Amino acid sequence: MAASSTPVIDARPAPPRRAQSFVKRLRAGDEIAYLVTFVAAASVVIITAMLVWELYQNSAQSRAQFGWSFLWTSSWDPINGQFGALPFIYGTVITSALAMLMAIPLGVGAAIFLAELAPPRMSSALTFLIELLAAVPSVIFGLLGIFILVPALREAEPAIRAVLGWSPLFSGPFYGMSLFSAGVVLTVMIIPFIISISREVILSVPLDQREGALALGATRWETTWDVVVPYARKGIAGSIFLALARALGETMAVTMVVGNEPKIHASLLAPGYSIAALLANEFVENTGPLHLSALTELGLVLFALTIVINGAARILVAGTAGKGSS
Repeated sequence: MAASSTPVIDARPAPPRRAQSFVKRLRAGDEIAYLVTFVAAASVVIITAMLVWELYQNSAQSRAQFGWSFLWTSSWDPINGQFGALPFIYGTVITSALAMLMAIPLGVGAAIFLAELAPPRMSSALTFLIELLAAVPSVIFGLLGIFILVPALREAEPAIRAVLGWSPLFSGPFYGMSLFSAGVVLTVMIIPFIISISREVILSVPLDQREGALALGATRWETTWDVVVPYARKGIAGSIFLALARALGETMAVTMVVGNEPKIHASLLAPGYSIAALLANEFVENTGPLHLSALTELGLVLFALTIVINGAARILVAGTAGKGSS
């Protein structure tokens, strides 16, 4: 008679369910992926906070001496220790606004053409050239502005004054280097960003949206304008925000054509100065601790200005989208 086998009972306690779940997720890679991606996301916030903290700390002397008046004072005299940010804020905002006014209709219009209306071969070839244009260094745009744009604007000055000379924005003498020249150069620089991103967003609109509109009797243009563009408006707004950030922080190209005069002029044909251009010109050659602190505070102002303008633009777009969807 065979001996009966008795079952072996494991006396070890079973691991808790939470530990089992963690081990299972760890083996599947979920926890590792979560930690890696969390560190990547947190690093962006940490770097931004460190940047703001360094700018704030290094601008302490300027903030203590000038206070809030630094933002609306127009005098910039390193020799006598008088510093005010208003001319540079004005130049930054005006050149960026000019660039956006010209770039948004041109960029969005070109993106719609390339995505919806152009033949495929033409669209691919033009898109390749536009993406190459986006990779051109800014100093090259500055050189093109000096040797091509500024002489062309001098030649076109009589025509500009004949059409817009009644406005104070186009009054006074014009020597080539001006806020208007900087705005045009910035326009050429940021258009590729708007076109490339907007085109990809428009192409990602589901085909069902187009087919549904065409089936209801809409023309191709009506389908594009009334269906495709509203569907892709958030992505198009994202491309505009990216272009705006590029325009606000652009340095070399603006420095080469804006004129670098720290004064506020009503005319766009007069020279001006931007915050980024001033930092590029004077940061290394500062005259002392107060001058360096004032330049650092200007960097903090540019950072804050970028956040405020982009935030206002996002709120405006969100409000427009809400009205459109209601």
